[in-house]
Amino acid sequence: MDWLRQLPVGQYVDTSAAGPPSWLQRLDPRLKLAWTLAFLVTPILAGPIWRLSLVALLVLITLGSGLPWRLWGRSVLMWLALALLVGLLASMLPAGEATPGNLQRPAAELRLAPPERPGAAVPERLGLPWELVHWGPLQLGPLQLGPLVVTRKSAQLGLNGATLLFTLIHSANLLLLTTTPEALVWAIDWWLIPLGRLGLPVERLGFTLLLALRFLPLVQEEFQNLLRSLATRAVNLKALGWKTGLGLALAVAERLLANVLLRSEQGAEALMARGGRWLSPESLHQPASIAALPTLLAALALVVLVGLRVRLGAA
Repeated sequence: MDWLRQLPVGQYVDTSAAGPPSWLQRLDPRLKLAWTLAFLVTPILAGPIWRLSLVALLVLITLGSGLPWRLWGRSVLMWLALALLVGLLASMLPAGEATPGNLQRPAAELRLAPPERPGAAVPERLGLPWELVHWGPLQLGPLQLGPLVVTRKSAQLGLNGATLLFTLIHSANLLLLTTTPEALVWAIDWWLIPLGRLGLPVERLGFTLLLALRFLPLVQEEFQNLLRSLATRAVNLKALGWKTGLGLALAVAERLLANVLLRSEQGAEALMARGGRWLSPESLHQPASIAALPTLLAALALVVLVGLRVRLGAA
């Protein structure tokens, strides 16, 4: 029942007791935030080669990060399995048919002409096939299903969905796993300095984000306690039926929301009892020297990544 604690999703884990911190943990949080945004933004309007390259690059960064296997091994396998499942389901969906446009040339010119000599090869249509997989019709016992067709459009949809899901979840999880909430808030405030000069409450937004990151472990703990209470009572969802099971799920969700709101109220009362003030981002995080070698290499690699996206990203 402690599987949520074994998967540190969205939480910073201090590895100083097991040895020196890895290079990814020592990297400047501003650069880590910029790299995460690059993983989230560059797949937009990009080709399949670029999307697959981003997934491979993200996996290589995780393997070479120096973090213990227990911190990211199970989560990476889980994200990969989820992305593959979503990609397969999306590729099996019907892609839809485009409405035929008006012909600009006579229809006779678009038809395949018969061979001029008897026995000559019949002309064939050139180009790549539209249907990649055509199975069926499928027979599942007494149930007969239609054919399973995977077209080029549906395969592209599945690939885009799978790669985007993995890069979205794992890049954000890797950022939160190797960056303290204070450092992340300081990095966001540093990037939002131009907006702060326009009068926007940047420090308040950063403090709100810091509180939200602090409450993530509390939400997981409450959810873990509710699951443990159901396991203790030996609740059999199959014996309850779908109506009673749905009511039980709604009751658990209601209890989870009530417990989280109670924790929030207690946190607000504790904050007000201590004066209700927030500290500046500079006092929460002391930035390291930006002239460090890993920081310079990461900045140079980010520039190269953006340049490759501009020149080769559409492929």
